[in-house]
Amino acid sequence: MSIVIERVHAASPALSAFLAAHHEEISGTAPPESIHALPLDRLLVPGVRLFAGFSDGQAVATGALVALDEGHEELKSMRTDPAVRGQGVGRAMLSFLIGDAESRGISRISLETGSDDFFVPARALYARIGFEECGPFGRYRPDPNSTFMSLAPLSASRLSPDGRR
Repeated sequence: MSIVIERVHAASPALSAFLAAHHEEISGTAPPESIHALPLDRLLVPGVRLFAGFSDGQAVATGALVALDEGHEELKSMRTDPAVRGQGVGRAMLSFLIGDAESRGISRISLETGSDDFFVPARALYARIGFEECGPFGRYRPDPNSTFMSLAPLSASRLSPDGRR
């Protein structure tokens, strides 16, 4: 499946619905205080780079990079439409985000994802790309419902077309 990935600068009903589905999908995986997904309005502020992947004009993936410290960003709002999971869309979005960060001189990307079984495929994708488990970063605190991972140094040029290092 081929997708076109674009930077998102403004809200749209379709993107709002796509991200609302993400929040609904993860709502039962942890208590509310352990779910750190951002609503669309918080993804459209300075310091956040939100991207969406489209296939035939429909959003099939999202991903965002949030500035933390100089050279360090957080990966947020990674979601692939359930109808296209397993077709390389998530790998394509992740590879794109790593390339975007690297092109701007970012040397480290960290992420927080759930520790629930629902997130096993996401954690496996991140590990295949080269992310390694780490401790909490930024404002996060230890939480049994969270898994923290980091990728450093970045090198999108070392990713093969299937998203593997």
